[in-house]
Amino acid sequence: MTKKKKIFFGIGAAAVVFIGLGVAFRDAVLFAVIGFALAPNHAFTEASPPTAPNYNNPDHWAALPDRKDFADRVPVGNFTDLQDVAKVDVFFLHPTTYVSSESWNQSLSDARTNQITDEFVMQGQASVFNGCCRIYAPRYRQATLYSFFDPSMSGTQALALAYKDVVEAFRYYLTYFNDGRPFVLAGHSQGSHHADVLMAEEIVGTSLVDRMVAAYPVGFEIDGSNGVPVCQSLMQTGCQVTWNSVGPKVGPFLSSPDNICVNPLTWRTDGRYAAHHMNTGAVSFDAGATPEPGVVDAQCRNGRLWVSEVRSGHYSLMPLGRDNYHIYDYALYYLNIRENVEARVEAFMRDEQLNETRRP
Repeated sequence: MTKKKKIFFGIGAAAVVFIGLGVAFRDAVLFAVIGFALAPNHAFTEASPPTAPNYNNPDHWAALPDRKDFADRVPVGNFTDLQDVAKVDVFFLHPTTYVSSESWNQSLSDARTNQITDEFVMQGQASVFNGCCRIYAPRYRQATLYSFFDPSMSGTQALALAYKDVVEAFRYYLTYFNDGRPFVLAGHSQGSHHADVLMAEEIVGTSLVDRMVAAYPVGFEIDGSNGVPVCQSLMQTGCQVTWNSVGPKVGPFLSSPDNICVNPLTWRTDGRYAAHHMNTGAVSFDAGATPEPGVVDAQCRNGRLWVSEVRSGHYSLMPLGRDNYHIYDYALYYLNIRENVEARVEAFMRDEQLNETRRP
């Protein structure tokens, strides 16, 4: 696997473009400026969008529980993919893996982008849920990376088109796959942006609230305005957790103090410091998928998750600037997340059984 291929991961895929230009950028401000090189040369309304997905087509899903795909991967050790017996689903929305200037939205026939989504996101992020849940991860006409920096309406329109697909996929999942089962909603970066809106518009205020075990819209500016409570403890259900991982020399990317920060080592929002020994294992599938305990610590401060030191050489790529660990939001806390979602599912199912016994 080449160096260039390895760095395609979520929003960090932009790095391959800049490295190819010989550019070394240091922070998110410079990243945003250089990002203009990725701007499509036309307005959103000046070109027809790619063909809409057909969610009856398995190819328009990055992961499905009844087929072999990258979301089935597990770390080295005593870990098992239990999707075939899981009683809970996860609906997972992938981050930005499309960085082209050719279009404002990805075509689902773009094999290169689909491969990046599968090999790095399904494997490195969505797989964290396969010990408890059946994984459903739709492909969607994701907005190109530049959409987040675009000062015109085109970026907003591209994100709106992507969200339209997300809603279609979620409704399809509920109608044809879910069969009334409890579910977890999860995502990263652009996927979490869409999950944030999805909770507000499709879940809150409906009966789906009672079936949502928890939400993990990680790696975006989530401020709680979607109406879902913030998780305050390890096994609380019906709530949401999110964080943005950074170090002491980070730039301003995703820095609003209004952002929710739930510490993935304590699963609390109280700002208490969690030392390295509380990290049960970071996992890099590029580096052999062997868990590394104690790689990072964590502390919620001013809306972001602060890391004092990374004790591994497997997490050094920082395309959003020095000390910005955005692309490793899942990887650095992989086993803690895996353990936590399993604990929340267990708590939810236990409460469900208790409620069943109490019904007349």
